[in-house]
Amino acid sequence: MTRELFDDEHEAFRDTVGTFLDKEIVPHHAQWEADGIVAREAWSKAGAQGLLGLQLHEELGGGGTTDFRYNVVLNEEMTRRGVYGPAYPLFNDMIVPYLLASADDEQKRRWFPGLCSGELIAAIAMTEPGAGSDLQGIRTTARWDEQTGCYVLNGQKTFISNGILADLVIVVARTDPDAGHQGISLLMVERGMEGFERGRNLDKIGQHAQDTAELFFDDVRVPRENLLGEEGAGFGYLMTNLSQERLSIGVSAAAACEQVLGLTLDYAKDRTAFGRPIGRFQHNRFVLAEMATDAHVCRVFIDDCIARHLRGELDAATASMAKWWTTELQLKLVDQGVQMHGGYGYMREYPIARAYVNSRVQTIYGGTTEIQKEIIGRSLGV
Repeated sequence: MTRELFDDEHEAFRDTVGTFLDKEIVPHHAQWEADGIVAREAWSKAGAQGLLGLQLHEELGGGGTTDFRYNVVLNEEMTRRGVYGPAYPLFNDMIVPYLLASADDEQKRRWFPGLCSGELIAAIAMTEPGAGSDLQGIRTTARWDEQTGCYVLNGQKTFISNGILADLVIVVARTDPDAGHQGISLLMVERGMEGFERGRNLDKIGQHAQDTAELFFDDVRVPRENLLGEEGAGFGYLMTNLSQERLSIGVSAAAACEQVLGLTLDYAKDRTAFGRPIGRFQHNRFVLAEMATDAHVCRVFIDDCIARHLRGELDAATASMAKWWTTELQLKLVDQGVQMHGGYGYMREYPIARAYVNSRVQTIYGGTTEIQKEIIGRSLGV
């Protein structure tokens, strides 16, 4: 269907993104899945193409745009190709807003050029073994040491995307143990800081090309110039960008629904049984009709959410609706696609099988489906 959301400049950017992905990313993705990590060149090449830091300052190497639609285009084209290893959306949609809103001029000059070029790779470390969606429950501490003029950081993080590759990690830590959510701050931990160690690259059931790690901090001394924003304001910074983070996941989910529909429809037209294409059996035709309807409704909803976000009108409850509903639909459609493929759907060489295992985490990260429903329920006054 025609999407009035985008103009000619966005479509030209879509062509650029597609060409880049087809040339520099898709041919290597299977090897990265086997390796459990992407090559650093995936980031430097994306930086050279202008795909990193889309909203960061142009004079510091960024795209200099405030138009989230460019982020959407990149997310969609990656999803349509089954590309997830280089976590560009994580950086552009979830990390950049914190840097843009909170970094001071010296920090911008120090970090932005390397991040935009892909020379530096960033991660954000929120989740801990005992604290996921409940950020107020984090136990990582950063005690100010007057003698050294540094924060002394201690704690552990887990499930950190880009955790192995990251040169710069935004660490969510408690700087005042008695101040509740007002005692949480964001500290920038750099590769090579003494006491900063990485654990194993976690063995996930899917998304094998995306390095996901445990991080350990043992008396890491972080200078005050690496404090992002104001001390004690970290929780507020994190809450400010949640709607965009959840929308970003919804954007990928909607594109995944369309991708799965396309894979299943092609297979149903080509695969024959009992002398005819399997798509001509009434049951299968009805399933395809349902999948097409679901994907279309999903697209209309997400595009409306994008339009609201561009106008500054996407509220937290609607963002939560987008996040849980689209990702649960993604799981439903990919499961139907696997079933339609029969035994071939269980073979990893088929894109539908890879989509099946790679989709499962969608309803978990970024706030689980249950958390999203809780937010929506509270907004309804119940």
